[in-house]
Amino acid sequence: MSSLEGKVILVTGAARGIGAAIAENLSYSAEALVQTDLADMCADLSCPVETIRADLSDPNASPRIIAAALERFGRIDGLVNAAGLTTRGSFLAPDPSLFDHLFAVNARAPYQLMSGAITDMRGRSAPGSIVNIQSINAHCGASDLAIYAASKGALQTLTKNAAQAHMTDHIRVNGINLGWADTETERHLHDVTLGKGTGWLTKQGLDLPLGRLISADDAARLTAYLLSDASAPLTGAAIDLEQKIVGAP
Repeated sequence: MSSLEGKVILVTGAARGIGAAIAENLSYSAEALVQTDLADMCADLSCPVETIRADLSDPNASPRIIAAALERFGRIDGLVNAAGLTTRGSFLAPDPSLFDHLFAVNARAPYQLMSGAITDMRGRSAPGSIVNIQSINAHCGASDLAIYAASKGALQTLTKNAAQAHMTDHIRVNGINLGWADTETERHLHDVTLGKGTGWLTKQGLDLPLGRLISADDAARLTAYLLSDASAPLTGAAIDLEQKIVGAP
């Protein structure tokens, strides 16, 4: 029996990419999922699902998501903050509005969602688990991802802070520093948007130690493990799911 059985899990960014892979993986064992994104989820999942369309840059969105989850299912047992923006921005082209937007989605929204989930868990004196999809860029980051790296660094600190603050509440909070992953969104970006042609991403993976990029399924399986009781008592961890440190020599 899966240790996620009977759990209500909230997953952000589940309409595509990493978030979609996580939601699909969790649907086979969780009791119910609440998923959120700007677009409706297309995949058929194996458990009851509440879909909430929301713009996480709006400070009112996260409280609304928490309220909707509690209204539908009565509780939140787990949270996965998978939604995020990777818009490029460096020190050579300062853009205050981009800074605010990235921090709103990548740091403030997860903070608000963690706050809502933790409040529900503590109010019921119930254990819980939170997994934040961070980024390998939090260690340093590529030069054109300075703002993104900073926002994910902030999320990593929030992860560790929440883990320490709520360890006695039996609420575990862990993060995954995800690296360059092979997703449909990433393939479309390079193959079509950037015009590099079909197969370019696969060729890049051949030069890496594993002979491939990290997959969405890799991230989904690790997320499910961290959410589950099988990973207890692990909390406050930031696990690097990548084959190199971006930005390091």
